[in-house]
Amino acid sequence: MSETPPNTLQYRFDGPEEAPVLILGPSLGTTWHMWDRQVPELVKQWRVFRFDLPGHGGAPAYPAGSVGDLTDRLLATLDRFGVQRFGYAGCSLGGAVGIELALRHPERLASLALIAASPRFGTADEFRRRGVIVRTNGLDPIARTSPDRWFTSGFAAAQPAITEWAVQMVRTTDPGCYIAACEALAAFDVRAGLASVGVPTLVLVGSDDQVTGPAEARTLVAGIPDARLAVVPGASHLVPVEQPAAVTDLLVRHFSTAWQPAFDSSTGQTAIPTAPLTPVLNAAPPHPVPIAEIAPAAPEPGTTGRADPYDTGIKVRREVLGDAHVDRALTQADDFSGDFQEFLTRYAWGEIWDRPGLDRRSRSVATLTALVAGGHLDELAVHTRAALRNGLTPSEIKEVLLQAAVYCGVPAANSAFKVVQRVIREETTPTE
Repeated sequence: MSETPPNTLQYRFDGPEEAPVLILGPSLGTTWHMWDRQVPELVKQWRVFRFDLPGHGGAPAYPAGSVGDLTDRLLATLDRFGVQRFGYAGCSLGGAVGIELALRHPERLASLALIAASPRFGTADEFRRRGVIVRTNGLDPIARTSPDRWFTSGFAAAQPAITEWAVQMVRTTDPGCYIAACEALAAFDVRAGLASVGVPTLVLVGSDDQVTGPAEARTLVAGIPDARLAVVPGASHLVPVEQPAAVTDLLVRHFSTAWQPAFDSSTGQTAIPTAPLTPVLNAAPPHPVPIAEIAPAAPEPGTTGRADPYDTGIKVRREVLGDAHVDRALTQADDFSGDFQEFLTRYAWGEIWDRPGLDRRSRSVATLTALVAGGHLDELAVHTRAALRNGLTPSEIKEVLLQAAVYCGVPAANSAFKVVQRVIREETTPTE
């Protein structure tokens, strides 16, 4: 496992080599063992391929910052064994990889099952705050509360060994890789692309899933042209573990009856119904980053031809400050203050914060220092939250304030410490 290259994933095969390949993708915080109860039945018809997320289950800790990155690593791993076509079933984050495969590589998918999945997982703020908590406290708080998110209360009480297995599985995950996966889920949003999923899809969800429940499942079914819904009663988020027999039966039936034929080299034709092709200039995910960019027309005489930085600014502003803060600022803007909000978005966030000369951590350090010097305590609170989201730890922020005390003055730093201490306590205290 230590020899796994950075661009591939830790994996295992089960089942006969000549059988068609069926891939099982794990959820965030789990390992391939979450599928152990499905494998004995599935290997009767398929060669089952399971993989671990980076830093999970002892896999090398090469963080993947996007669902697209995970998808590319999975395909690179499969390419090593000549696996070109396969069925795919993924749970939660593993389901996001499945959707990404269907959108970017439909020719490789024979059939798809999305379990406890969603076209958008909560809000970006929720996952980025989880990253702040892990960066500050380690994975223990997340590990201790995982059974509450993954299982119904009755199952957790009746199965203490499985509950403890779940806790230890999260606790032994690499924190950096877990944070990167949170960032990947924060950025994942394919709601606008669901109609382009052209592969037969089973959408499977536990009836009591409070993370990505039946409502999210129905959104997938409504958006994907060839999708069926299966709701498993008495199960929460990690439904393959909680109701293994039901999930196994549903997977066997789906992949036995909805497996599209591959390309026929004798006729030069294929039976795979793919979505209408759109010119693609890069391999980026289809949403929120466009899969194609049309070169702008030549500028009108007398203009610079320079793109308006507002769209970039609003994206960066949301990533750094959070959706809730930006939505509140824009909602409260009126005829008097609206131009100022537009100015901030376009020039502060679209121009300065998006410049390549410094990374966001460094910009947060500079911003915190400037706000301490100016005594801007309200903005200091906002940018302390931003600094945590940008990857600074509380210890690093403390060092910034100590440095500022020398050059900006002790009274200014004293006021700053009070504000920053309150914000850090709020942002890094795990929620039960």
